[in-house]
Amino acid sequence: MNQALLTKHIRNRKSYLCVGLDTDPLLLPAHLKDRPDGVIEFNKAIIGATLPYCVAYKINTAFYEAMGARGWEWMEETVRHIPEGYFKIADAKRGDIGNTSTQYARAFFEKMNFDAITVSPYMGADSVRPFLEFKNKFTIVLALTSNSGAADFELQPCGEELLYERVLRTVSSWGTTDQLMFVTGATRPESFERIRTLVPDHFLLVPGVGFQGGSLAEVSRYGMNAHVGLLVNASRAIIYASSGETFATAAAEIAQQYQFEMSGYLE
Repeated sequence: MNQALLTKHIRNRKSYLCVGLDTDPLLLPAHLKDRPDGVIEFNKAIIGATLPYCVAYKINTAFYEAMGARGWEWMEETVRHIPEGYFKIADAKRGDIGNTSTQYARAFFEKMNFDAITVSPYMGADSVRPFLEFKNKFTIVLALTSNSGAADFELQPCGEELLYERVLRTVSSWGTTDQLMFVTGATRPESFERIRTLVPDHFLLVPGVGFQGGSLAEVSRYGMNAHVGLLVNASRAIIYASSGETFATAAAEIAQQYQFEMSGYLE
C-alpha cells in the first residue's frame, strides 16, 4: 500500500482510526479466558466489529511474543484475518545492524505480510535502510513518543534543536513519503506545528489518544495535512470497552464514536 491508496481509504471511510490489537490473555472477557483459542476468538470478534470504522490495525508484537510459539501463530492468524484494503502495522520497534534489520524486515513484510513496521532509529541509517528496500511497505520511525520517558532523550537539546527534531529532519531524507512514517505522540499536541514544518508531507502514527489522555481534536487540528497524513491509534479504549460477552459490540460503539468525530475533521 502506498500513500495515495491509504489516503483514498481514509477519505472513503471517513476515518483515520487505527485499532490497536494489544491483546492480553489476562484481560480477555471471562467466557474466553479458559478457551484454548480465546485470544484469536477475541481478535476476530474485535476486527469484525470495528471494520466499518477504521482504516488500520496495529499489532503490538510484544503481547504475542510473550505467549511463546502459540502467540506467534495467533499473530499470524490475526494478520490473515484482516481484509485487504486495511493497513496492517507490526508495532515491533525493531532496530539493529543492517543484516539483522534485513531479517526483521523479511519476517514481518514477507512472512507475515504486514504493510508497516515500527523501527527505532537509535543505531542510525544503516539500521533503518534495510526496511526501506521493500516495495509498497512503510517503515514507521519513532520520533516523539507519548510516554513520560520521552523527556530523557527525545526532548533533550541536540545542537540548536531537540533530539526528536533531529530525528525527523535526518530520517526524512533517507526515503520517500511512500516509504517512511513517523510516530508522534498525541500527549504532546503543542509539538505538531513544529513537526509539520519538518515533515509536512509524511504520515504520522499517533498513539496516546484515549486512555493516555491525548486530544483527537488538537491532533487533527495541528497534525493534518493535504493527504490527511494521520493514523490515530486507540487500543485499550476500544478493545477493552467491555469485559462482558458483548465486548465486540462495545468496541464497535467506541470505534464508531472516533469515526464520527474524525469524519467532521475531514470535511
